[in-house]
Amino acid sequence: MTGFGRDERTSQNLLIKTEIKALNSKFLDFSPRYPKELNAREGEIRSMITDLLKRGKVMLNIELEFADDSALEVHVDEVRFKAFFNKFQELTEQVNSQSADLIKLALQAPDVIKQQEIDPEKLPWEDIKASLQAAIDHCIDFRKNEGTTLANKLAEYITNIRGGLQSVIANDDSRSENIRSRIQKNLDEIRDKVQVDENRFEQELIFYMERLDISEEKVRLKQHLDYFDQVIGQEECAGKKLGFISQEIGREINTIGSKANHAEIQRTVVMMKDELEKIKEQNLNIL
Repeated sequence: MTGFGRDERTSQNLLIKTEIKALNSKFLDFSPRYPKELNAREGEIRSMITDLLKRGKVMLNIELEFADDSALEVHVDEVRFKAFFNKFQELTEQVNSQSADLIKLALQAPDVIKQQEIDPEKLPWEDIKASLQAAIDHCIDFRKNEGTTLANKLAEYITNIRGGLQSVIANDDSRSENIRSRIQKNLDEIRDKVQVDENRFEQELIFYMERLDISEEKVRLKQHLDYFDQVIGQEECAGKKLGFISQEIGREINTIGSKANHAEIQRTVVMMKDELEKIKEQNLNIL
């Protein structure tokens, strides 16, 4: 969601400067700043931002300046200036001080200097709108460039998790056999001391092995990884959806870890969790 766009152009002796900055946010948080002459256009401005930038903390700044200084009329209210100057001079004399710059103070007094204001009725709105559109386009291009880099990173993380899944699959048969062997060994050690119902034992062993079976988790994890790749490749505004898929990926990885009872698979699960955390962090940057 991070982006930046800027445009500058001249129209009807006005210099139009438009700047957009976008940061990460779950929703659209729009903070506009523009001259009061554009207040009547607030709805159109907000609509353009909402339709095109979708999400993020978006800060917009539009400045309108006279392009030619000769066209800028500055009026000094001489009556007010003299009144303030005389009053400041009187106060200065009362405190026996001559250090104050009375002319500067008088000029800075309220309503002494008045600059020519821009007539809202004569604003070149179409050119201002075009400048806003150009800044938005630049911001979108910035986002796309960032998105390309981010997509490559996410693909790398998913590939690492996929590699971890292949490692789990490769170790699953030996895991099951190790569990069976361990149980059988423990049973052999107590067989002379305890009478065992072989049929009941076999039933309990099957039930126990079913509880530790991770076949469904492996299938679902592969499906989630494939879907993640699909969404990245086909959808533009995929941030929230990728967040939901990441949650499902995490659920399957956690379940595999809780059922593992195998040192190598446990190490693989830790690696997959680490890669998933990287994905979740980057998901916050996706529109």
